[in-house]
Amino acid sequence: MKRLRIVARLHGYPPDMNAGAEWMTHSMLRALVARGHDVRVHLFRRSSFWGRYELQGVQVWPSGVASRSPGALGALADVVISHLEGVPYVKEAGRLGGIPAVSICHNTHNQTFEEASDVDLAVYNSQWMREYAEKWYVSEEHGHHQAPARTLVVRPPVFADDYRTTPGDRVTLINLNENKGGNQFWELARRMPDVDFLGVRGSYGQQIVHHGLPNVTVAGHIPGSAMREKVYGRTRILLALSEYESWGRVAAEACASGIPVIAHPTPGLTECLGSTGVFVDRDEVDRIECAIRQLLKPPDWRAASARALARSAELDPTAELEAWCDAIEEVAG
Repeated sequence: MKRLRIVARLHGYPPDMNAGAEWMTHSMLRALVARGHDVRVHLFRRSSFWGRYELQGVQVWPSGVASRSPGALGALADVVISHLEGVPYVKEAGRLGGIPAVSICHNTHNQTFEEASDVDLAVYNSQWMREYAEKWYVSEEHGHHQAPARTLVVRPPVFADDYRTTPGDRVTLINLNENKGGNQFWELARRMPDVDFLGVRGSYGQQIVHHGLPNVTVAGHIPGSAMREKVYGRTRILLALSEYESWGRVAAEACASGIPVIAHPTPGLTECLGSTGVFVDRDEVDRIECAIRQLLKPPDWRAASARALARSAELDPTAELEAWCDAIEEVAG
């Protein structure tokens, strides 16, 4: 296979942008680098990095340097990739350059499927999302949108060795916005003054932060490379109380250290955690409190921890990343 020139046009990238979508995309691009391809990220928003930099072999170009024209991008790449709001641009670049365009889909919003319509390859972050998308494209309501030529499922890749540590003693929520369960977090902390909590500020969404609860520590925004030490090494139980979650990467990260996860039963989190998760409706705070207290009992924690470690092994990303690299090479011809 020839060495491909692969360009991903993205709004943000680690270590400046540390949301799950960005780390998933980086893991996928990193796998292409390992295959020997030339992989570049062109940012279209300003970041705290003003010059070019490299992250595990992926070359990142700031917005002031990266190509601004779809035609120019299409001329310099063999494959173009994007996600979220960057997809329409790379579709146009692919059309002008006569090269394949790839969309990485992180949610089931109508806009995601509308913009991924007719791409050469759509990558879904869960099986339930692919099934949802297949029904979406054939429905009468959305029938004017052509389905992607090819689809693939790549669950957000979590390499256990990157996150595995000795768990700590706190009940943790990562990203204190409303959707992720910020209000429930503070209510639980108020009800349980005998339990220590850790709240981690997220990279997006309005963060809900209260003061005056001595059992709560609020950490600032933490890059993915420091999550093992600064978050999971302090965490006994992880809360994943998102109202909407297409997968739930932090839940898989926690499992790498055998940290039990109490989760709201979204389709994504139920697929991510399987039988390992402790599922409680996020609005039933009494039941969440009971689940926390039960898991804090040493025998219950040890049993739940063993299940989490087993689930982490099941989620090994090696095979799916190989399939991803194969698919990119095949669409490139």
